[in-house]
Amino acid sequence: MTARQFIAETERRPDHTHVLLITTGSVASIKAPLIIKELLKYSNVKVEVVSTKESLAFFKTADVEDAGARVWTDEDEWSGTYKIGDPILHIELRRWADIVLVTPCSANTLAKIASGLCDNLATSILRALAPTTPTYIFPAMNTLMYEHPLTAEHIRIVREVVRYNVVGPIGKRLACGDIGLGAMTEWRDVVGIVVEKMELQLKS
Repeated sequence: MTARQFIAETERRPDHTHVLLITTGSVASIKAPLIIKELLKYSNVKVEVVSTKESLAFFKTADVEDAGARVWTDEDEWSGTYKIGDPILHIELRRWADIVLVTPCSANTLAKIASGLCDNLATSILRALAPTTPTYIFPAMNTLMYEHPLTAEHIRIVREVVRYNVVGPIGKRLACGDIGLGAMTEWRDVVGIVVEKMELQLKS
């Protein structure tokens, strides 16, 4: 099978906002198609999605494609067909992105970001990002996972050292049935952050 290629120079469009949406292993990944559909109601917006293997348990790739975006996974980066001189996917995607959203950010991915790990496509992109790229982390996990002492330390590092914007989580009944803090910020609020930051305008 021929590997898919992504080249930032040919994928970027003049006067467009290029939104990179990263989904990780939290049930809140189910909201990805809704976020994409809402973002694409605005003028001159393009969206690409990078998904960890675990996050694909919560939505169908076809739903993202129907919403107007493509899904990129580890298999696209490590296809076994790489030759010297070929574009490197995590580098091309970070060159393409004007703004990055990790929504949702699982406890596992949060720990990886805080530790500097880059063992999949998503974390490789984050490690390669320019410091000037606006990057937002939306934690989503079980309440006791969120209350674990390491989580507070990871969030501190992500905010103070890596200097990403951490938004949420919020309190509600979680997918597991527990009630407490740990749910991802409401998906419409995620969109609202992008709209405000990038000064998007609705299509006429």
